[in-house]
Amino acid sequence: MTSCFNRQDDDYVDDSEIRYRYFNLQNNGWKSKTQTQEVDEINFTATEVPIVYYLLKNNQNGQDLIKVDSLYELNKTERVIEFNFVEDSEEDLLQEKFTGMEYQNSVEYLSFTIAKDFYLVTSKNDTVTCEGVLFERDFKSTPNHKLMLFFSGISPNEKIQLVYKDYLFNKGTLKFRFKEPIINL
Repeated sequence: MTSCFNRQDDDYVDDSEIRYRYFNLQNNGWKSKTQTQEVDEINFTATEVPIVYYLLKNNQNGQDLIKVDSLYELNKTERVIEFNFVEDSEEDLLQEKFTGMEYQNSVEYLSFTIAKDFYLVTSKNDTVTCEGVLFERDFKSTPNHKLMLFFSGISPNEKIQLVYKDYLFNKGTLKFRFKEPIINL
């Protein structure tokens, strides 16, 4: 007599606890930590996204959650922040009238130089520099521009504040405080 609880598969690993944790995280909203500031008709939005979101995204079939959980343990001190900016009337912000630079120079600034304009401050007053930026090119198909900011060496339990010293639009220093840690796994 065989039931569904009498598994013959020696490779079976119970991942129900991991599934439960990730299910709760998904239901709380992957991008629930969003801060927006408007300065002179430009909206700047910073969204902290849990690193596990990207790990699960690359594991589309959801079959290997033990591996995802192991990768999370190796990368849990990484932080990813989506940073968007859009003008109220949805004009292209990379135009010279907004940046003071030729369009191509604005694109190059976003692609290669803007990382130095961002840093994080932890609840322990440690400063963490931005390790990398990915500028998602849209080739003028949308009015907003999106950056992915990468930071390392931050405890998952740390509260953080993103600081942006805006040299592209010359709007000053903007601070985005994330009061609670993104996840509690």
